[in-house]
Amino acid sequence: MRVPLKRRSFLKGAGVAIALPMLEAMVSNSHASCAGQRPVKRFVCLSNNYGMYRNGFFPASDQVGVGYEMPETLQALEQHRNQLTIFSNLDHGNTGGHAGVPVLLSGVRPSLAHGYPEGNLSLDQRLAEFNGTATRFPSMTIGCNEQNLISFTRAGVQVPTIDMRTAYRQMFLDEPTERKATALERLKRQNSVLDVVMGQAKSLQQQLGKQDQRKLDEYFGSVRSLEKKIVQQEPWIDRPKPKTDVLEPQPKGGTPDRLKATIEMIVLALQTDSTRVVTCVSGFANGDFGLSGGYHNFSHHGERAEPVAALKKIEGYQIEMMAYLMERLKQQVDVINGGTMLDHTTILFGCGMATGTHQTKNLPLLLAGGGYHHGEHKVFSEVVGRIPAANLLLSILQNHGVEADRFGTSSGTLSGLGWS
Repeated sequence: MRVPLKRRSFLKGAGVAIALPMLEAMVSNSHASCAGQRPVKRFVCLSNNYGMYRNGFFPASDQVGVGYEMPETLQALEQHRNQLTIFSNLDHGNTGGHAGVPVLLSGVRPSLAHGYPEGNLSLDQRLAEFNGTATRFPSMTIGCNEQNLISFTRAGVQVPTIDMRTAYRQMFLDEPTERKATALERLKRQNSVLDVVMGQAKSLQQQLGKQDQRKLDEYFGSVRSLEKKIVQQEPWIDRPKPKTDVLEPQPKGGTPDRLKATIEMIVLALQTDSTRVVTCVSGFANGDFGLSGGYHNFSHHGERAEPVAALKKIEGYQIEMMAYLMERLKQQVDVINGGTMLDHTTILFGCGMATGTHQTKNLPLLLAGGGYHHGEHKVFSEVVGRIPAANLLLSILQNHGVEADRFGTSSGTLSGLGWS
């Protein structure tokens, strides 16, 4: 039996060590097929902060199952229809327009997070916790002309947004030796401080009333979350980063060029196993697609021809980039699991606000790849009990191997959504 190379193998010579990319020789022949060995799963969420033009996104409500006509905005996905699912009538039961945006990946409004066991922890960050130290970056939250408002830690902290060039540098450019030493010392110092703070907090807890104890428990959760991050970061500081022939992106155009370059960064991140969880939120800049105006203004279209046409251009391109991501992942052999990378990468396209007119009912949601049983337009009843969109989030968690029977506002897994 072939003995696999170590995952972190290096080419060494003349005092230089270069990390190898993921190779078939690093993976045991039986890696994915061994009994009890769970496959490596990846997750990508693509979103925007304004919803989608409804009449261009959803198939007709009576076109249920496999025979639906692909809507205008989703035309770029026609070639992938057997590897995606469209959902109608799923939402988080929220009101409040833009306040629904940060709820997409949790089902929980930040202001109500204290009433849920995991707060408003978002799906991507739950998966990042689950993957732990398997990759250098537990997750990446990328923005393209927009802030990522949908990723939250267990402590309720919004995860900072980075752009594609920052992502490239973090993945492939090694830090100078002295900077690595400084980073390692900083992590050790943070750990020492946390030890002291936790000791003091525990002695204080005995003197507090119930409400203050609850607040202190939330604080403990924040500290434990930070401790885990420190533990995850430390082993990676001295490990050389993978190398790539791809140059740092220097897009000269507007959002179209920038979003395509961002998608390429996502593919590279997954291909080099730098991370297995990526959340990307894209926006719009005045002048893109030959349009004059702002995304927010267009989203308040009132069914007027000009802003509707603008939305179709902007959102059609977002979907085109989802199709591009699917195609790129289809082309990549999954050397860990076998098959293609798309087979083991869940792609969720969705928005926490249904439309720019501040509607939060019937969220625009698409699921692709990941080994699910695809090919349908699934329409859930608007009359016989609302089905929480968080049921879809719970199903994704279980598909990835997370043992959970609840997530956020879920009432169970999503009926009719199976996977291999």
